[in-house]
Amino acid sequence: MLHVVHHADYMAPQPTRGTFRFDKYYLVMEVLRQSGAAITEHAPDAMPREWLEAVHDPAYVDEVFRVCVPREKERRIGFPVTERIRDRVRHTNGGTWLAAQLALEHGYAANSAAGSHHALAQTGAGYCVFNDLAVASHRLIAQGDAKRILIVDCDVHQGDGTASLTALRDDIFTLSLHAEKNFPVRKARSNLDVPLADGLDDDGYLEALDRNLPGVIDAFEPDFVFYQAGVDPHVDDRLGRLALTDEGLARRDRFVVGEARKRGLPIASALGGGYGADQRAVAARHARSMLACARENGCWDTSDVAATGAR
Repeated sequence: MLHVVHHADYMAPQPTRGTFRFDKYYLVMEVLRQSGAAITEHAPDAMPREWLEAVHDPAYVDEVFRVCVPREKERRIGFPVTERIRDRVRHTNGGTWLAAQLALEHGYAANSAAGSHHALAQTGAGYCVFNDLAVASHRLIAQGDAKRILIVDCDVHQGDGTASLTALRDDIFTLSLHAEKNFPVRKARSNLDVPLADGLDDDGYLEALDRNLPGVIDAFEPDFVFYQAGVDPHVDDRLGRLALTDEGLARRDRFVVGEARKRGLPIASALGGGYGADQRAVAARHARSMLACARENGCWDTSDVAATGAR
């Protein structure tokens, strides 16, 4: 069955400033629950402060915990950091950690939020407050659950925060496939960046993925994989510049999970980006992504995945 991490705190009230909406985090779970697929939900604990401070500047962590983030940092994040947001991001970070633990046991597990790959050491950015991918990777290695971690970032935006926060480590490898001309304007340096041209279609995207991912896995030899499974490469995404279809996203997800699992590597996914006026359509893309990943992991018969339109 699909092991998916979710918490009531993933929802938050509409911010008083900014345009970010949290509706999709409830709607994703609604789609999954109505899909007829075999799903087990797991609620995460809040990420301990000391684990956040192991990656982020303790002064910035303190600003978030005390709900006194300076206005200029809130502008970079895209919304004000309230008590509800503080509690939310602690649980979304804890969710990626729990998804990793479940992946170690079951092969694949998904966090129904997070993938906050723009957050930097001293500030958040791009709708991201704390960087769950970097924090969870650090914790897995520190506790001896993994020795070498590969982060595969297939969000349409470059994972600049993740690349920056792990740049000095030789036990974490960042691979980012992203629209070359999209946010952020100033890119960080991942271990391997694969910039993609505007309007790239399904076949072009899969060719780029096939050209890079298998070789990275074989050369780096990770023992754990995190997957930033943003659905914003979709042709209808409001903030994307690529042209993947529903089928293209499903092919992408199956390929990433398949490359990990055929080498016996556990893989945990985070939700990542997905934007549009129709939040239900965006939520359905995220749900199909998790189901496609679980299908590739061998969690259930293909008829269960077909219930939500994934192929």
